Amino acid sequence: MRRQPWLENEIPTSPEGARRKAMTPQGKAFNQTRQLYLATNLAVAQTHWTRLRGLLGTSEGDFGNGWGLWIRPCRGIHTLAMSFPIDVVYLDRAGKVVHLEHNLPPWRFSPVRMQAASVLELPSHTLARTNTALGDLIEIRMKMKETS
Repeated sequence: MRRQPWLENEIPTSPEGARRKAMTPQGKAFNQTRQLYLATNLAVAQTHWTRLRGLLGTSEGDFGNGWGLWIRPCRGIHTLAMSFPIDVVYLDRAGKVVHLEHNLPPWRFSPVRMQAASVLELPSHTLARTNTALGDLIEIRMKMKETS
């Protein structure tokens, strides 16, 4: 069966290809309620491999202020094998914050929230710095793909 060209850009063929794709900034996360950016370098994990890999293998220095990972679909995450804490924002389908985890340490499971449709992983202390709270509306602004 012949692969469709648009699928080749969306589905990495290996775990390492998925990691590179997952950590390539593709957008921004903007808190409309507070009028502040949570992430200006937002990567997206939306395939099996990219969601499985998440931030594993990423150092705290490589995941500094302004960075983020949007995992979708997702209702809960873990920090197994990670070496640094992260902030976690659970979003419903409309982008409303339904749960927050501040400074989730390494080697932990976050709670599963059935009302969540996606999760934002952010550098530690981002939520405190931006005063992000339950009920805030988060807008994910994706970069437009260039066409040839």
